[in-house]
Amino acid sequence: MVPKFDKVREESVQPQETPAGGEKTPEALLAEANAKLEQQRDTLMRALAEAENTRKRAVAEAAGARKFAVEQFAEALLPVMDSLEAALKTGDRSGIEITLKQLRGALEKSSIREIEPEAGERFDPNRHQAMAAVESAGEPNTVVAVLQKGYSLHDRVLRPALVTIAKAVEKSPGIPISDTDLD
Repeated sequence: MVPKFDKVREESVQPQETPAGGEKTPEALLAEANAKLEQQRDTLMRALAEAENTRKRAVAEAAGARKFAVEQFAEALLPVMDSLEAALKTGDRSGIEITLKQLRGALEKSSIREIEPEAGERFDPNRHQAMAAVESAGEPNTVVAVLQKGYSLHDRVLRPALVTIAKAVEKSPGIPISDTDLD
């Protein structure tokens, strides 16, 4: 059987202008979508570049902050250094005491506090380090003596206080008397 082509019209394969109903051709829609895609890609690349620049800026600022974090503390210690050098030149003990007072002031200004527990104070493993335990009539687990002061910066312990703590007096067992020991 042979097909009949009498009623078939030949249509142009050339792109047509916008149809009469205001609808866009597929080619026009594709061009618009590609333009939007390029615009969004450009916006994304700019946002990524801005995020990377912000990250680099933050890293640089943090490095600078770490580098110069002790600047104020160092400035507070310079007069202490000057006083200590002057006291050593003169050999004057009162100069050394004044220097120690200046040093304590500089430490307090920087929020560095001494940890020096009193005798009888409860042992705190977060702030104290037990170096020895001695038998004592006092309450067990209390400070008997401070071997070295500790220091804290705000709430963080820089160095715990080295202490001797009390332990209960051990009662020495007497010689038990038993029937077998009577020989």
